[in-house]
Amino acid sequence: MKKSIFILFLLFISNYTFSQKKAYVIYNSKGKKVSYKKMIRVLSKNNIVLFGELHNNPISHWLQYEVTEDLNKQRQLILGAEMFEADNQNELNDYLKGTINSKALDSLARLWPNYKTDYAPLVNFAKKNKLPFVATNIPRRYANKVYKKGFEVLDSLSLEEKTWIAPLPITFDSELPTYKNILKMMGDHGSPKLVMAQAIKDATMAHFILKNYKSNYLSIHYNGAYHSDNYEGILWYLKKERNDLKYVTITTILQKNVDKLLEENHKKADFIICVDNNMTTTY
Repeated sequence: MKKSIFILFLLFISNYTFSQKKAYVIYNSKGKKVSYKKMIRVLSKNNIVLFGELHNNPISHWLQYEVTEDLNKQRQLILGAEMFEADNQNELNDYLKGTINSKALDSLARLWPNYKTDYAPLVNFAKKNKLPFVATNIPRRYANKVYKKGFEVLDSLSLEEKTWIAPLPITFDSELPTYKNILKMMGDHGSPKLVMAQAIKDATMAHFILKNYKSNYLSIHYNGAYHSDNYEGILWYLKKERNDLKYVTITTILQKNVDKLLEENHKKADFIICVDNNMTTTY
């Protein structure tokens, strides 16, 4: 009797487990499913992690926090993010040190509209654990100038302003597939200068990641997935400067069925977080 009840219990648990709808599945670059634990194990053995997110995706943001928390148990970390512009580093440092509060940070720094829900948890984790957090992105106003007038406009910046961007002149390869694809996606709205604006962001983020990197540390950078997809963007600039370091990339994609990674999503990154496309958004 007890044995029968136990078997029924196992069947119930089994049916319950396999009937759950999956919110996400992690794949490697070849489209093979991998466990979260294996991903953490691989990430911990590298120097720099580029975590590509979909900006309004709650799974991206939740896993960014979980990955950071778990890696912090194994390695000394340096955090950095696209969502903070380089000229706001002092304000970010003041918040991390406790010199200013969150209200002051909101007033003094140009925080993204979804900062409180999506990025404040990471910044507060850094503050609690006394971790550096690097503002890696070019100030938006300079990227806009590049979009209108090209790289040449950066030559007119002051010496101080030039400390907030990648060193000039900017190396640029317009033939990189991800850059060429921007023109295709934007159609009539695309232009070579739009691609240059993307490249100056990639170059600047790579510059500040490397500038703040320390030996024996693990650097985790949070950025929009397109900035590191297909091993290009930020990673292309990182490898041009420091090809001796070990890099690993993560991306986030949406699919109707998360149980099999579509061929078009293979090789986008070392780890591909496949999220149900019905997932709610944070904004």
